[in-house]
Amino acid sequence: MRRFLLLFLLMLGFSFVNAQNIKITLSGRIKDSHTKLPLSFVNVGLKSVKDSSFITGTVTDDQGFFKLEEMKSGSYLLIISFMGHQTKRQTVSIGQLTPFLDLGWIELQSEVKTLTEVVISGKTESLSSKMDKKTFNMADQLSQGGGSVLQAMKNLPGISTSSDGKIMLRGSDKVAVLIDGRQTALTGFGGQNGLDNIPASAIERIEIINNPSAKFDANGNAGIINIIYKQQKQEGWNGKIGLTTGLGAIWEKKENLPGIRPQYQGTPKINPSLSLNYRKNKLNTFMQADWLYTQTLNRNEFSTRIYDTAEVIRQQVKRNRNTSYATLKTGADWNPDDHNLFSFSGLFNREKIIDRGDIPYFNEDLSSRYRLWQFLEDEVKYTATATASYQHKFKQPGHLLNAGFNYTFHREDEQYFFTNIMPAFTGEDAFKLLSDERVADFNVDYVRPLKHGRVEAGMKFRNRTIPVNMQFFPGLNSPLDVNAGGWADYKETIPALYGNYVFESSKVELEAGLRMEYVKVSYDVNPNHPTYKSSGYDYTRPFPNLRFAYKLDDQNKLSVFYNRRVDRPNEVDIRIFPKYDEPEVIKVGNPGLRPQFTNSLELGYKTNWNKGSFYFAAYRRNTEGTITRIATQAPGSNLIYNVFQNAGHSSNTGGEMVAQQQMSPWLTLNLNGNIYQNKIDAFTVENLYPVPVIYTAKKDNLISGNLKLNALMKFPEFAELQLTGIYLAPDLVPQGRIASRFSMDMGFKKTLQKGKGELFLNGTDILNTLQIKKNIYGNGFQLISTDYYETQVFRLAYSYKF
Repeated sequence: MRRFLLLFLLMLGFSFVNAQNIKITLSGRIKDSHTKLPLSFVNVGLKSVKDSSFITGTVTDDQGFFKLEEMKSGSYLLIISFMGHQTKRQTVSIGQLTPFLDLGWIELQSEVKTLTEVVISGKTESLSSKMDKKTFNMADQLSQGGGSVLQAMKNLPGISTSSDGKIMLRGSDKVAVLIDGRQTALTGFGGQNGLDNIPASAIERIEIINNPSAKFDANGNAGIINIIYKQQKQEGWNGKIGLTTGLGAIWEKKENLPGIRPQYQGTPKINPSLSLNYRKNKLNTFMQADWLYTQTLNRNEFSTRIYDTAEVIRQQVKRNRNTSYATLKTGADWNPDDHNLFSFSGLFNREKIIDRGDIPYFNEDLSSRYRLWQFLEDEVKYTATATASYQHKFKQPGHLLNAGFNYTFHREDEQYFFTNIMPAFTGEDAFKLLSDERVADFNVDYVRPLKHGRVEAGMKFRNRTIPVNMQFFPGLNSPLDVNAGGWADYKETIPALYGNYVFESSKVELEAGLRMEYVKVSYDVNPNHPTYKSSGYDYTRPFPNLRFAYKLDDQNKLSVFYNRRVDRPNEVDIRIFPKYDEPEVIKVGNPGLRPQFTNSLELGYKTNWNKGSFYFAAYRRNTEGTITRIATQAPGSNLIYNVFQNAGHSSNTGGEMVAQQQMSPWLTLNLNGNIYQNKIDAFTVENLYPVPVIYTAKKDNLISGNLKLNALMKFPEFAELQLTGIYLAPDLVPQGRIASRFSMDMGFKKTLQKGKGELFLNGTDILNTLQIKKNIYGNGFQLISTDYYETQVFRLAYSYKF
């Protein structure tokens, strides 16, 4: 059956890469060679080198400036003519590394002089201009329309999901997620919070940046994912309204263990959305609103735990989830003149999650139930973000000064209620957690176009505080200590400077940059805490990046990348308060956790041909101070404690391939493959909570990867069908292995009402094959589990533009 499914997968195809061609603005200034004064009303024209056809033209202004906009990459003949002066001709090359090119001062001679032409050529590239960035429009992701951003991402090249739902780039979950180019609390500052709740309907496109330049923050060794919200800029009133409905968990994958509450079935999904935009003269205003309500069988894991004592425990972790997610984004852009732009925007988000779960524990043959643990998690999160930015455009096109201020407030208000039903008694534990996160970012960025590239420089300053208060109300015979609650204050200060240089010629591309960051973190904790005391760290480090590319010819290019990045512990990774993952699995942070630093090297090759392209990258990442979660048992207790630790040296080595071919006017196939080896050296760590326990691990490695194949079919009458198949090979997880996974998605789109209306129908995991199997080894036990959580969802959506 598996071979048949894989064969079927190979026949279908993978996600359509929407290659976006950059439009270039070419500028310069004309002056007299003798007087050195600017010349006004000079004729500037551009012709094709290939066939001498006229492309575009303009005249200089009173200061000798000219600019030619909306240019495609390629080779052109620039012709400059003015009465009483020699006509000047020179060839220019337009690449794709920078959207603005400045030819600088060009002198016109008053006498005739023969000029020698130098031909420089270039060609539009099909995947991405720099081979480190891929851009995908959400409108093209038919099989994920109406779902969440997380669901849409899993179909994109190079992206997979871990066993706990985190996004992974090339086998690493250390990914920095940005919204509109900024870190926000919606996705976490250095984490991935909330991706499964952001509606894909609110998103214009997603950018994957595997090798970020120095202008980006240094965190995230695997790279950056930038989520761009929709924003219309048409004149007058315009907008879009949409409604998506869906149904998941249509049938039961695996029956519950005896005596617990039913698992969710037939789970409803609803997502209305509205966007409005008004643009008139110097003012552009916009508003976007989304509301997402879902019921989900969020977890349905069946496990067998085998202890060294030969005791066998069978259990089930079932979690029914209700989610309500509302977002309102609004703002305005004001252009008082052609050189200045002021932008103001605000975003408000409310996320409400209610989890109801059952976890029964039985003996091996299910004849005796040892305990039943039930829980209710009532969590609400509020996020408010205010952004103000200013842009000054100098006379020279692309010569920019940007300044911005971004303030984020994020509140987590969580309550947990746990009922422990034992044969002899019933105990009840409760927690209440309140966390207020405040982040202020200020940045200044400068861009100056050059004749063959550009220079960039800037600075950023961040101040971040997170006071946390955890109240613990222990019930009868609670396994947790009475000092589990308390307070803690997290404070983070990060000033940074960067510089970046870009150069491009007919054969060579170069990008070199350096970012200097100083980081100071302090973590003050309740002085009465039984294990942890106040701590923190600081460092000043350089983070260089380098990209060198050589164009073999118009169709073939080689690139080499190097960069150094850091992954700082998130506040929740060092949070001192224990929290139930399960009744007998407790997760707790580690204030002694320190950043991990990664050096990355990549060699890339890209070739284009008629209606197709091929891209390959070989990469290696070496990490020191690897952050991972370690599970240990306290002596004399059956509780397992999951604690983050720095596990020493690890590496990630692999290769990624993307091939695309238009087979016919109605069929495009795309194949993406990624194979990598994750390796971690032997290490020994000490989990301090609740009592010191030593854990030693041997050297471990595993070769894994994934394969994604997509077929996009276009039919008459503006109809499209997309089929996507994903295969994930077995992989490493902390202290164990995760088995292979396979799923297939389908999407259909029909354009209606003269292009103003769109109808979507799609299904995720249409064969209902996706499940997570894990094998975990800890001190004194082995855990074998399979999670039959909800993966199959069918959605129907309609949207209308006006």
